[in-house]
Amino acid sequence: MTTSDSPVQRASEAFVAEFARWRIDRGMSKKQLAAAMGFDASYVSHVEARRHRPTEDFARRAEAILQSGGAIWQRYKEYDELRATARSRVGLPGRDPPVPDQWLPPGTGLVVERETARLSYVDGRYRCTVRRALYNAGTEPVTRYLVRISVDRYPDDPARSNRHHRDHPMSWEELAMVASCAGEPMDWRSKTDRDALKEAWLLFENAQGRFPLYPGQRTTIAYSWHISVEKWGHWFQRTVRLPTRQLTIEVEFPARMRPVVWGVQTSLSAEEVPLRTPITQELSVDGRAVFSWHTEQATLHDRYRLEWRFRGTRPEGAVEQPDDWEEPPFVQPASSDAMRAAGVIQRGDAGLDRPVRHLDLPGESARAEDVVGQLSTALDRIEALHPFVKGVGLAAPQLGAGLAVAVIRPAEPDAAQIVLINPKVVAESGDADEQFEGCLSFFDVRGLVRRPLKITVQSQRLDGTTVTTVFERALARLVAHEIDHLDGRLYLDRMEHDAPLVPTTEYRQTGKPWRYA
Repeated sequence: MTTSDSPVQRASEAFVAEFARWRIDRGMSKKQLAAAMGFDASYVSHVEARRHRPTEDFARRAEAILQSGGAIWQRYKEYDELRATARSRVGLPGRDPPVPDQWLPPGTGLVVERETARLSYVDGRYRCTVRRALYNAGTEPVTRYLVRISVDRYPDDPARSNRHHRDHPMSWEELAMVASCAGEPMDWRSKTDRDALKEAWLLFENAQGRFPLYPGQRTTIAYSWHISVEKWGHWFQRTVRLPTRQLTIEVEFPARMRPVVWGVQTSLSAEEVPLRTPITQELSVDGRAVFSWHTEQATLHDRYRLEWRFRGTRPEGAVEQPDDWEEPPFVQPASSDAMRAAGVIQRGDAGLDRPVRHLDLPGESARAEDVVGQLSTALDRIEALHPFVKGVGLAAPQLGAGLAVAVIRPAEPDAAQIVLINPKVVAESGDADEQFEGCLSFFDVRGLVRRPLKITVQSQRLDGTTVTTVFERALARLVAHEIDHLDGRLYLDRMEHDAPLVPTTEYRQTGKPWRYA
């Protein structure tokens, strides 16, 4: 086989072909694209002519400008994986130094790195909560942020909707909007005040001071408002008005209302089509149905919309229920259902059975910090569902992230949480004991597991420096359990082969700490 026929070379050519196809499809010359990507005019020509090999930085910039829906980036990853494998076989470094953050074109301005928008139905009212992680990729400080609230009671009958909102206008008083930035209250100012449309500037200031978002800085804003069901139709839509990397839309209803939810997408150039990925459904411990949809390919100006109907409530305009209608019984969900609803991946998912990837620090420090934040937020949700007097931990693969990060919260109420990045056990004591353990990924049972009473763990800080820590007794057990997750192991792998699992209905140590002599 000649070099030109190697898998690496073929993957490189596939990347170039994909890149060139999208450049032509977008109607851009090589010179125009090079300028938009921030490269010298000859560089794009050299890559396309296969005189320069593709790099991660080049692929990220190309994806950002050409908006290929991930096609260019996927071709690069296939090439990079083959190249890394081939080079490692001959003792060469596998990959280029990582690009610390996704490249953004100059003058991009404000970027939404993550948005989560939830609409909840509670006692005849809807509550909307939006959280946005923002990054200022522009050249000027950001001092205000525009939000829009638009209602449409009868979206399929515009004339009826207009009459309805003239008779029942939306008001700022009933919306009772509140906003915050990194926990700091934000003042706001009305920009548009119509019967069915409100716009407001969220100000990066309050009575105590100002806190602009300067170029290169990140922050998270959150705002919420309320509206009665008489003024809101069965839909919840997000329009992408700023470059957005991750978007999650959620709607939440009492399960007894038996909601049915679907979604559609529209753009400036395409008719309404179904969402390209499925909506997930979970049942919370308090009997609420949560429907969620997520994308990492949100396109500017596109609209993503969830719609629903209820099978367990009286049809609009009906005087009485149909003869065959029955109030569905409420079934208390199992503990594992509650953990699944809190976002914890459950046993049987392939992501729990394989070792994760270690982070390259400090180059991937932002990624590590983001995963730590996700784990901490998930633990907040989890601790609201169940008392953990033995302590509790969560590893990144339990949230679907195949990275070597875990967070442990000790049993002591005032103890700081323990963050482990790229941890490994380097020593353990000969003394061991057996205790019953539970796992958030199959929380309806407990198992008797033998573990050392003391372990020594090496991990890394965000700056890449190594930390060595000794954990004993309960903490040693908690930490070892989470490190097992990072190695693709469950506590089942450490149990005696004929040892039974004990259902939580029969387990008598719930609410009691582990015992040590």
